Amino acid sequence: LPQPIINGYRNKSTFSVNRGPDGNPKTVGLYVGTGRERNIVCVKANHLENIPSKHKQVAQCYEEFICRSPLDSCILFHEGGHWRELVVRTTSCGHTMAIITFHPQQLGQEALATQKALLKEFFTCGPGAVCALTSLYFQESTMTRCSHEQCPYQLLHGTPHIFEELLGLKFRISPDAFFQVNTAGAEVLYQAVGELCQATGDTVLLDICCGTGTIGLSLAHRVSRVIGVEVVEKAIEDAEWNAAFNGISNCEFHSGKAEAVLPQLLASWEDAQPLVAVVNPSRAGLHYRVVRAIRSCRSIRRLLYISCKPEGEAMRNFLELCCPPDPQKKLAGEPFAPVLAIPFDLFPHTLHCELVLLFTR
Repeated sequence: LPQPIINGYRNKSTFSVNRGPDGNPKTVGLYVGTGRERNIVCVKANHLENIPSKHKQVAQCYEEFICRSPLDSCILFHEGGHWRELVVRTTSCGHTMAIITFHPQQLGQEALATQKALLKEFFTCGPGAVCALTSLYFQESTMTRCSHEQCPYQLLHGTPHIFEELLGLKFRISPDAFFQVNTAGAEVLYQAVGELCQATGDTVLLDICCGTGTIGLSLAHRVSRVIGVEVVEKAIEDAEWNAAFNGISNCEFHSGKAEAVLPQLLASWEDAQPLVAVVNPSRAGLHYRVVRAIRSCRSIRRLLYISCKPEGEAMRNFLELCCPPDPQKKLAGEPFAPVLAIPFDLFPHTLHCELVLLFTR
């Protein structure tokens, strides 16, 4: 299925800091090359048609700031340096959030406070003010990727959240909460998911890896109840706020790893109500305990699997869902069968598609 917006559709961009083709070690852009080949260079994103101009503007301002800074960029952790990646999130409401990752190395609290003050000043009173940021976040991280629980996101300026509108609903978004990268495309995707669910008034929708609750909340009016599960605590807080703000009262959200939460939820499921599952995991796919719990729950007759990389780890899940019962792998229950696959061109200008696979049994 095609998408309504082809250019500048991304609502989230992640920019790295590394050596550019001209040798500048503080280039802010996207990697070309591989670590294995040791030929990585960082190329500016100005020419890319899928990235909106606002993201490019924030990236350019961040590069200007770190080039002025006496502190080095952090290209390899063990070699020192501080300035790391930039994440920019925007919404159709005109909001812009910037999240800057910083390696503290051996800096003390006073030195860190100075850097945060300089960053805030640059983006509020200096050249970066042109970006008109709604939120400016700072994260001190000694790891490649950190959750809010591991290394808290520190709000330096503006409001804690940005807001998006989707299918007539308003959604609150935290710095690390998942939200489909193409908002207009997500509307097409979720409408199709709603039709494929074939939900009736007594259906219960199980929304696994629910993020800020977009799928469950957009379909809540079609079902009797929505149960969402999500590992990112802040995303669950967003989902609960989103439900309350939009006046949706038939949703409940559970925070925790799906493999820990779901088996407990489904073990006691004796309700005769039809249960439809929608799963939208990361590229790592579903944990085998989640697949095991889904297969063992006889009430789940219909399963929608949304994947941005179906040829990867998701393929393992497809095999686990559809294979005959396997006592060795503790895969009990009737197997599912793939019935329908619909690709969505959620990422125009790339080779990637978002795939929705319908499984029934």
